[in-house]
Amino acid sequence: MTANVFEQAPELTEIGAAIALSANANREYARLGLLDDLAAASTIPTELIYRDWRDARRVASLPVAKDNAYVDQFGAPYFGIHRADLQKTLSTAFGLENLHLGCRLVNIIEDGDSVVLEFANGRVERADIVVGADGVRSTVRRWITGSDDAIYSGTSAFRGIVPTENLPSLPDPHAIQFWMGPDAHLLHYAIGGTGELVNFFAVVETPKIWLPEGTIAEVHEDVPIASFRGWHPAVIEMIRAAASPLRWALFTVRPLLHWYRGRIVILGDAAHGMLPHHGQGANTSIEDAFTLAALLAESSSDDVQDTFARFQALRRTRTRKIQRSSRVTSSMLHLPDGPKAQARDAKVGRVRDDFAWIHGFDVQKSLEAVDRRATASAGAV
Repeated sequence: MTANVFEQAPELTEIGAAIALSANANREYARLGLLDDLAAASTIPTELIYRDWRDARRVASLPVAKDNAYVDQFGAPYFGIHRADLQKTLSTAFGLENLHLGCRLVNIIEDGDSVVLEFANGRVERADIVVGADGVRSTVRRWITGSDDAIYSGTSAFRGIVPTENLPSLPDPHAIQFWMGPDAHLLHYAIGGTGELVNFFAVVETPKIWLPEGTIAEVHEDVPIASFRGWHPAVIEMIRAAASPLRWALFTVRPLLHWYRGRIVILGDAAHGMLPHHGQGANTSIEDAFTLAALLAESSSDDVQDTFARFQALRRTRTRKIQRSSRVTSSMLHLPDGPKAQARDAKVGRVRDDFAWIHGFDVQKSLEAVDRRATASAGAV
């Protein structure tokens, strides 16, 4: 079976976007032999640091690259990588001949044992099965569920990428860091083969009345800075250096009863869009893709419904748990100074052990566990 990828973007570039790849994704890329290529374009954070919004005090810190602590605990590295570099590595491995750009999906038609896809550029394609990985505002999901299912989180973000050399006030520029403060937080980490760039994601509480019709809106250049007035100079310096006038509304996806319909299935943000505060939107999408690929490889074209049902059963509980935890984390990062913030500060030093279940997850072991249970059940009959 030949796989074709249809992407609405006209080219594989995206400015101001980076991805943190954690062990649960990188162990799968290692199995494909892609880890060295990814490592060459990535930075491994020295530490994970939580800081106070106003005085830059280290609330808690945990080693990552330092003493090889992260790999020793989870068996695979943690990378900060530009989205374009990840796309380049994956598209090269996949093969550009089956990657079709400039194809925005506008209609889906079931036709017996196949599916017809209609694109805005007039192109029409027929497929045996369709896997929709088209994000939190998914067109494929709307066809499956009959509704949008995206929920505004009450927060929005400003993001950007800044040369490290332009951030003289920033302590520990090669660490992944959370700056926590009232009604907002800022996350940043280094990317590139030598850590020459810093990617940041600055999140603020945002009333719905401020939202645009879509997901992204231009704002006056003073708005990002004003949203963090009174914060430490390193935070202001970073936001000002990016000069990014875009506000990104943050959406999640309501828990879905079905991730599939007919010969069509969704994965990633389309199925379980979550807030980015555990850095798991991309990583759980990667888990989904490897899980579905393994299930499809051992199935026939006659049992597509059973394969999709198994996929959903394997993935739904884990992704819902991460969704819920990300929502709680958003609130905790935005606490005002006071007793609740002090209680949070006492807890964040345990974050790696508290969330080891996220980073230590292994797709292949989860599939093997299902096979063992199925074998044991068959033997008991």
